[in-house]
Amino acid sequence: MPEIRRYRPADREAVARICLLTAAGGGDATGVYSDDTLMPEVFALPYVEYAPELAFVVADEERVLGYVLGVADTADFIEWWKREWTPGFAARHPSVASPTAHDPAFTEADLVGAGLDPERMRIAELADYPAHLHIDLLPELQGMGFGRRLIDALRAALAARGVAAVHLGMDAANTGARAFYDRLGFHELPSSTPNAPLLGIATS
Repeated sequence: MPEIRRYRPADREAVARICLLTAAGGGDATGVYSDDTLMPEVFALPYVEYAPELAFVVADEERVLGYVLGVADTADFIEWWKREWTPGFAARHPSVASPTAHDPAFTEADLVGAGLDPERMRIAELADYPAHLHIDLLPELQGMGFGRRLIDALRAALAARGVAAVHLGMDAANTGARAFYDRLGFHELPSSTPNAPLLGIATS
């Protein structure tokens, strides 16, 4: 039976893989962009570099099947990203490649732009919701209660640090994820929009 545990450095490749396999509205984004490393380098790997102590995974004896990644202080994370992550990201992705046949609504230019612009994370409600998270589970693990348990583990870790609330942004096309967040008690923040939902919840 899979179990929840803290992230380990050896999990890094698995976290990147899960990010890719769930990045297309909850489905597999392999081949959607010209470089399969792009999505993890924007939405997963910076988190385990900056705050590995706030990363939790679901794993069995053989592999990692899901994760939740968080940062307690998004404003500080933005500054770290500018200083530590952006230079390497820019060197690895110096230009935007031609579109693939998949033609995603969130284009490769959008994705590269997100990697170069951490200010996108500075939401209007940051003073009240300073932490944020990303969660992804492989399909085989969904519907088994692990998503709720992962978020509960992160909320408890944030509460222990004195962080009162956490937020997340999501793909509006991922209706299953939205239903999941609603069940957990997440609510829309004032700056949320239909095309870019922004949800928040107290940590305790």
